Amino acid sequence: MGDWPLHRCGYGVSLYLYIMRNIVRITAGLALAGLLSCKQEPEQLIMTVLGPIPASEMGITLSHEHVLVDFIGADSTGYHRWDRQEVVNKVMPYLSEIQEHQVSTLVECTPAFLGRDPWILKALSRQTGIHLVTNTGYYGAHNNRFIPAELLELTAEELSHIWVDEFKNGIEDSGVQPGFIKIAVEGDETLSKEHVKIITAAALTHQQTGLAIASHTGPDAPAFEQISVLQSHGIDPSCFIWVHAQQGSLEGNIKAARMGTWISLDNVSLDRETGSDYDVGWYVDRIRNLKEAGYLDRVLISHDAGWYKPEEENGGTFRGFVGIFTALIPALEKNGFSPEEIHLLLEVNPRNAFYLRN
Repeated sequence: MGDWPLHRCGYGVSLYLYIMRNIVRITAGLALAGLLSCKQEPEQLIMTVLGPIPASEMGITLSHEHVLVDFIGADSTGYHRWDRQEVVNKVMPYLSEIQEHQVSTLVECTPAFLGRDPWILKALSRQTGIHLVTNTGYYGAHNNRFIPAELLELTAEELSHIWVDEFKNGIEDSGVQPGFIKIAVEGDETLSKEHVKIITAAALTHQQTGLAIASHTGPDAPAFEQISVLQSHGIDPSCFIWVHAQQGSLEGNIKAARMGTWISLDNVSLDRETGSDYDVGWYVDRIRNLKEAGYLDRVLISHDAGWYKPEEENGGTFRGFVGIFTALIPALEKNGFSPEEIHLLLEVNPRNAFYLRN
């Protein structure tokens, strides 16, 4: 408008001022809109063993697997029990195999004192390019065998302090930060006081870190007792992953999903010798029932596979991570599941389950 001669405008200077005032108003409005658009929610993050990544980069995700598990007990386990390079060499081909199925992220669920080794996970992630996610927390199942006695005596607040410190400062001196809280409880009817303490510590840790809570649970009763403890601390059930929910009833799964809980069906197996009581057909039925109830968006699927065993030569038999892709997904597709629904199970749900809440 600087080249527009004012004397050629029939309304003269008054029109010029009118136009300029409206340009200022419009410009201010656009600027305000721009500022408001900049106040969108920050992108969700996932904490991997190599640091945080946008949740949108998780891609296809296996939400409950293991690299190494050492069942000797908390009083005897330790890094001396395995050769790290041997473990890496053993596991690498299985990670390469899932890359052929476009898997980008694997959530490694082995807790401290049960074989968690952040140095191995870092090496595997760097060499394969797969995002690996590890955990903080303690495994109370099997009569607390996998928690050192001196730690079991701590209060919930003291346990939480340890777990929060791992998140803020890294696990030991590995530089690896946990991406979720992994605990384990047991009990068909009610939780022991030690396990109430563990879920309480998880609640306190979540409040300070935003980490999701994945709990080895099984049947309905301990699942709902844990949800109740979390709610008493003001924590929404959407932050809780009911691990081994296939051991719960369909009615229990639906009730928990309605509350927002993640239903983790995580023992997909093609080999009965692994001890799985749930074949592919069972998983199809359970997932279809949850879909028909309107809760497919609360379902996680995985194998609970892997398990390099330090007590066996070269780690013993290692169960791979491909059954979901070679058997379960084709079976779901044959039963009418759409590509969008498969995408929900493999990508969207894990992303929404494991992102950092704050």
